[in-house]
Amino acid sequence: MKRAELAKYKELLEARQQELSQGFRTRSLISLPKTPEPEEEAQMTAEQDLAVQNRNQAAEVLRQVWAALDRIDDGSYGTCLSCDAEIQPQRLEAVPWAPYCIQCQAILDGQQAQGVARHRENVEVQRSLRKRAA
Repeated sequence: MKRAELAKYKELLEARQQELSQGFRTRSLISLPKTPEPEEEAQMTAEQDLAVQNRNQAAEVLRQVWAALDRIDDGSYGTCLSCDAEIQPQRLEAVPWAPYCIQCQAILDGQQAQGVARHRENVEVQRSLRKRAA
């Protein structure tokens, strides 16, 4: 990859890093004040759960951004971590922190989906076993 392209991606990654880091400077969306109304408290709890989920997703993207910046520094940026193929520029334009080519990412996504499905099946089996035991 050319120096100019690397500099462009590094700039995009650093901007994304800055944007995500600013979101972690406040915890006001996660704190949950007590309220006398159960309905209001339930709504606030739901909003808090959503804020925590959003924060966790942002933290994961931030880790991926840091890893991409490390790959720029070590010279491996733009190369798929799985198959060593070049990651297409269109993919890097859309997701500059992408560690995998589109084909390897699709395989990983499929494996993760299968793992989630197996986990759900295991939970259902455990529930039915507990019901039978009770």
